[in-house]
Amino acid sequence: MKNISEIKKMLDDSRPDEVVASVDELAASQADSDVLAQAYYLRGNAYRQKGDMRMAMNSYLEAMELQPDGPAAQAYRTIQEILNFYDHDLYNP
Repeated sequence: MKNISEIKKMLDDSRPDEVVASVDELAASQADSDVLAQAYYLRGNAYRQKGDMRMAMNSYLEAMELQPDGPAAQAYRTIQEILNFYDHDLYNP
């Protein structure tokens, strides 16, 4: 089983599928809420790397349940802003 620093390294090496699998394995055996919040945040980042914004947001929400003021909250808001943005000029020729 991987620890948080090893999962971060996999994310830095652009191995998102391995990150997701490692976080799921860690979550099954971990009870520490701080570690779980970090793991879910990293899983959200992995899904974001893969381009799956829905699953990224779900992972960030799981992290936010454990740490409401953690980094997942900002990541969640950022994705919301990106998804809600559209250019009004493109719709008004």
